[in-house]
Amino acid sequence: MIHLPRVLAAAGEVQHFLQERRWPFCFIGGIAVQRWGEPRMTQDVDLTLLTGFGGEEQFVDLLLKELNPRRPDAREFALSRRVLLVRTRGGVDVDVALGAFPFEERSIRRASKWAWAEGQCLITCSGEDLVVHKVFAGRDLDWGDVERVLIRQHGKLELAQVRSELKPLLELKGETEAMDKFERMLAKVDRRLQTQP
Repeated sequence: MIHLPRVLAAAGEVQHFLQERRWPFCFIGGIAVQRWGEPRMTQDVDLTLLTGFGGEEQFVDLLLKELNPRRPDAREFALSRRVLLVRTRGGVDVDVALGAFPFEERSIRRASKWAWAEGQCLITCSGEDLVVHKVFAGRDLDWGDVERVLIRQHGKLELAQVRSELKPLLELKGETEAMDKFERMLAKVDRRLQTQP
């Protein structure tokens, strides 16, 4: 079990590498959940790096000089699947999504700093964009995270933005029923919080 501060510190090291090169990025996944949802154990670092289409190799090759590959074909896998699976020298797994789609670009543009400890900041996606990422991924863990974000950020999220980003992504994936599931969850959270004293 990797302790959370160690994961966050590893994210800080990766962030320093990316910022030195002025690469646009933001943390998503479990790290963003610590900020916007209920803190939970996370063992790895997930981030989106904006590479665009066509120039991914330069990003991947430099990252593979800094971080250790988690599979022998990590470079080929990254270029075909658009996710680079690497590990820090300290042993923390890092998933780097190679972003190019308009939503990913907007998500990075909307990202902001989160001070998780004194003098320690990480750039994470917004709460709204975290919900979009999680609904799109659609695993049981992701839906649990969505519910916790909706509870903790109740009344603070720009839900129109969530819907406008989420709908075309789910249509592209062919899983439009996830939109209905999100609306039901939202209504359930609203009812629960409105009845609390």
